[in-house]
Amino acid sequence: MALRIKSHWWNDDQERSLPEIASALAFIAWRIAVDKAINLHCERFVYESDRQRLDVIEEYLVFLIQIADRMSQVILKDEERRTLITAFAKKVFEHVQDNTQDLLGPGDYGGPFIARLNARSGEYADYQFDDEGPSYAFLRHLGFEIQSLMGPSEENRWVIDQVMDKDGWDAYKRFSKAFRDLFE
Repeated sequence: MALRIKSHWWNDDQERSLPEIASALAFIAWRIAVDKAINLHCERFVYESDRQRLDVIEEYLVFLIQIADRMSQVILKDEERRTLITAFAKKVFEHVQDNTQDLLGPGDYGGPFIARLNARSGEYADYQFDDEGPSYAFLRHLGFEIQSLMGPSEENRWVIDQVMDKDGWDAYKRFSKAFRDLFE
């Protein structure tokens, strides 16, 4: 079953604030990340635990935050971009904290996510992104991080290819379309 993403505002005439757009982007990013984690399972890659599955979801979320940051550079002023991406990351933090707590019980799950986001932001800064989307190296980094999380088992040894060639690119396309739609 295909993932359906609503990315148009109910009332097109109403002006939306950057925090409102960020909230919608966070919800969309969460749905895409979960869909991609499920797809890996459907492709017969094996998760050892719910924590591992949540880590994969978080890697996709970090990737999509990087995509939003790059796309916003083109359409927003620096201060607006900072407002959008900060609000977006805060909403994603809330999704991570709430959903992980529901699954794994009480704990600080948002803090480690922010640490991951900060570490990956520096890493992704080295990779190109242009009008056609993320570069091969950009997608390879996502694939590498997910491969590291999934481990070297026989069942998971090709996960990097799945992420680079299919899932990462599909996540980018879905998210970038939603991003553009929300700013129309």
